Amino acid sequence: MTRSPRLRIPRPRTAAGRVAGVVGAAVGVAAAGLAAGVVSERALVRRLKADPTDPYAHEVFGDLPYDESYRLEMPDGTDIHVEVVEPKRPVDGHPTVVFVHGFCLDMGTFHFQRKLLTERGEHRIVAYDQPGHGRSGRLETGEYDLERLGRTLRRVIDATTPEGPLVLVGHSMGGMTIMAFAELFPEMFGDRVVGTVLMATSGGLLAESKLVAPALLNRVGGPVLYMVNNATRYGGTVIEHARRSTQNVAWLLTRRLGFGTAKPSAALVSYVETMNSRTSADTVTRYLRTLATHSRLPALAALAGTPVLVVVGDKDLIIPATHSDEIVRRLPHAEAVRIPDSGHVVMLEHAELVNAALTRFLEGL
Repeated sequence: MTRSPRLRIPRPRTAAGRVAGVVGAAVGVAAAGLAAGVVSERALVRRLKADPTDPYAHEVFGDLPYDESYRLEMPDGTDIHVEVVEPKRPVDGHPTVVFVHGFCLDMGTFHFQRKLLTERGEHRIVAYDQPGHGRSGRLETGEYDLERLGRTLRRVIDATTPEGPLVLVGHSMGGMTIMAFAELFPEMFGDRVVGTVLMATSGGLLAESKLVAPALLNRVGGPVLYMVNNATRYGGTVIEHARRSTQNVAWLLTRRLGFGTAKPSAALVSYVETMNSRTSADTVTRYLRTLATHSRLPALAALAGTPVLVVVGDKDLIIPATHSDEIVRRLPHAEAVRIPDSGHVVMLEHAELVNAALTRFLEGL
């Protein structure tokens, strides 16, 4: 009998090689642990996606009309994708609405709000993808930071709306971006920024939230939590490989962590998971430090003289509603709207309620 030649696997010879070997082994263990449930997870996801009562089964996401698009180059070389929708029935004095999306998402997060305002045709709309997200470019080197995001918002405003009133609408990290903007440019609030909408966001204390881990775990699962905690050391390549291998786990985690209703729309879950999966693990790891150290509650003072709307889902597992409560405590003039049975992507999960609150807020300015 002929024996097959023995496959010899050389041992890592360098410190970097040893680290790669350890991480590779961790991924292998994680994959083995997840493999046992792959078949059942696949069947469960298939059944949930086949729900005939899904109200958004035929909704076309990620393809809303616009009148102009821009590629804005930042001083660091990052190019930012921006879209502008002009009003059909412009009303004098109506502010331009600027949408600022959150971590591991893109401008499509505001699909229903942008759709509503486009149909109403009274407001000019500006939407853009944050650096490293959607159709915007990534940093060549270094880490992302919220100050950089605040300056990016200023660049978008200067390029698209150099004059006239503005309403800033930020979700999650987008709300933090607005706070960083307020910290850098407090003089913009009053004459220029006449209103601010903060959705499912935080002014600080993020150590107690789950903003970072779920976004990175959405393609991996609990067995690689160790790698998440060491993500900035090991980088995104290995994690990216693990993410791709567990798509059904990602979908189920997105459903569990992003939504609050017991039976969320499968189409919405798929849309959010698609946005998550398009955000590279390299981008995720390079945002970790700035999100974990975000602390800008004092910057909220710049918003004290203008109307503020704070929206949050009462079942938000990513950034709990207590963070929104703290914002309202510091801005007692703010209108607070807590959406029942809603998770972190409140503006998608309960679009009608959020749209009603947004419309009321804009009409009151």
